[in-house]
Amino acid sequence: MRALTAFMTGVTRLNNLLGRWFSYLVMVMFLLLITGVAFRYLLEAPLSWTGELTQLLFGIYGLMAGGYLLSHNGHVNVDLVYSKFSRRGRAFLDLFTSILFFIFTLALFYFGVDMAWESFSGRETSNSAWNPPIWPVKAFIPAATLLLILQGIVKLLQDIAIAFNLSYYQPEPEPEELPEDHT
Repeated sequence: MRALTAFMTGVTRLNNLLGRWFSYLVMVMFLLLITGVAFRYLLEAPLSWTGELTQLLFGIYGLMAGGYLLSHNGHVNVDLVYSKFSRRGRAFLDLFTSILFFIFTLALFYFGVDMAWESFSGRETSNSAWNPPIWPVKAFIPAATLLLILQGIVKLLQDIAIAFNLSYYQPEPEPEELPEDHT
């Protein structure tokens, strides 16, 4: 059980660390866009590369957010239905829906590896006026998907523990489960 807990903690910490680190790309993208606007309108010298680089960085940012979001339950739910269940009921529902999650993510990983390898092998570029290499961005598809799959395994193990009252995972108490403060 100790190895299982260490795995769960390690994957979550890795996704949280990477999620926080990659969140700084928002500032880089903001600076790139401001620079592009300033050059275009203030200096009347448009830059051909700032918009495209921002798009490439946004792709990386979006991909790398997946594991972080899953570790914080930040993905979309139909909360109208989901919130009506108890924690244990939600865990059983999540066990059922995890089948779809793993089908999708494993397919994304399989095809993402193939796409990234093909892009790398051909040294794919964007074919724009700036023409940057885009194979490094495509390499993030299988890498980010693998992190998402690992976090999905952690979530699955948490849901199993909650659904079947197993001791290897002790979730934080929900707000309605916390004792009231009568100060």
